[in-house]
Amino acid sequence: MTTENKILMQQAKNSLEGKWGISIGVTAIYLIITLFCGMIPILGSIASLIITGPLMLGVYMFFIKISRNQDVELSEMFNGFQNFANALVTYLLMAVFVLLWMLLLIVPGIIKAFAYSMTFMILAEKPETAPMEALRESEKMMKGFKMKLFLLSLRFFGWALLCILTLGIGFLWLMPYMYVSFVKFYDDIKANQNVQDSALTL
Repeated sequence: MTTENKILMQQAKNSLEGKWGISIGVTAIYLIITLFCGMIPILGSIASLIITGPLMLGVYMFFIKISRNQDVELSEMFNGFQNFANALVTYLLMAVFVLLWMLLLIVPGIIKAFAYSMTFMILAEKPETAPMEALRESEKMMKGFKMKLFLLSLRFFGWALLCILTLGIGFLWLMPYMYVSFVKFYDDIKANQNVQDSALTL
């Protein structure tokens, strides 16, 4: 049995206690970098394409530690650049595959995006994983859980609307909450999968 989404969210809040400051700092730096790249014509788009994968990987590395109540430093959000090639290729493949599905129909593209949603957390835990292997492993993990993740994401929709009313400032608090909740989701379905695998070997 997997944990209810509302419990995962409460667990995320508990993990963020005493670590909101550093989590907001990481979120702010991430948003500043992405917004800055978006403001630069052509070169900014190229830079964004190159750094988004490694940066996303580093952010997940950071929030995985937050979720698991481990000590963490702000600089760890850049650790994804230590696995630059894997992170870049993984991001590009994911973007291409989701885009191709989107070209067919919007809904299949969204479903594929949810299927690949665990990819960077897998890569964060196992940096040696090849890009295609990480994508396939994410698809395997998410079988039967895509709707659960969709419903978890939906719980943040109202909060996101409120953040827009604050001219986006609220996202500094919402994004850490979302990231840690998604890590809780990842750990929960991984534990569930391990239990099932163990039962099959008995």
